[in-house]
Amino acid sequence: MRVDGVLFDIDDTLVDTRGAFGHALSGVARRYLPDLPADRHAELVTVWRADVGGHYAAYTRGEVGYTEQRMARANELHERFGGPALDADGFARWDETFEAEFSGAWSAHPDVDAVVDRLLEAGLAVGALSNAAVSYQTRKLDRTALLERVPMLVGVDTLGFGKPDPRVFVEACRRLGTDPTRTAYVGDELDVDARAAVAAGLVGVWLDRPGERRLPVSPDDLAVARQAGVRVVASLAELPRVLGI
Repeated sequence: MRVDGVLFDIDDTLVDTRGAFGHALSGVARRYLPDLPADRHAELVTVWRADVGGHYAAYTRGEVGYTEQRMARANELHERFGGPALDADGFARWDETFEAEFSGAWSAHPDVDAVVDRLLEAGLAVGALSNAAVSYQTRKLDRTALLERVPMLVGVDTLGFGKPDPRVFVEACRRLGTDPTRTAYVGDELDVDARAAVAAGLVGVWLDRPGERRLPVSPDDLAVARQAGVRVVASLAELPRVLGI
């Protein structure tokens, strides 16, 4: 298999967003959940990432706004762990705390730089497609010294909706200048990243990093995905081999 371009997801693919969430939610807990022991702060990350209410997914479908989804998730977190209910003003202050801690902890995964450089040296086009807003993710890529090599091409605000809709993958390929059938999409979510990419006609690569997954993946789910053509890697260091580079 040979591809002409690679599109990357950003959060927990290029950037250690899970780690940044841990930093942010510990900051939130110190201010809003003072009775929660520090050794339980990891539970906050698990609940936040799982988003069992589906608020972020509704945002990516264009059904709710960004602030609305984050406020709903903050209140669900407080309800579960004993924090105060947040009205609009209270949430604005909460979000200032969260965002300052979160953005201050953004960093690229250690396996990113070498792989991105390898792809570019091989003559492949490289870009990013994310389910967050373009300006927000552009700032994230810039902060982690990736923006000049991995331009932000498509976000949830580009078309008004995000993954797994196949149209966002096709639009990202158009902006990248590659045919979808010769473009790989690499992301940490099996469903909205790798399987959705395959459904859109791309080469879907699931990055199954070690550690706690955001959502459980059963052996049957993985078998079906592999049968559909999804490639699986545990590190971006494996990507050149999978792509035949």
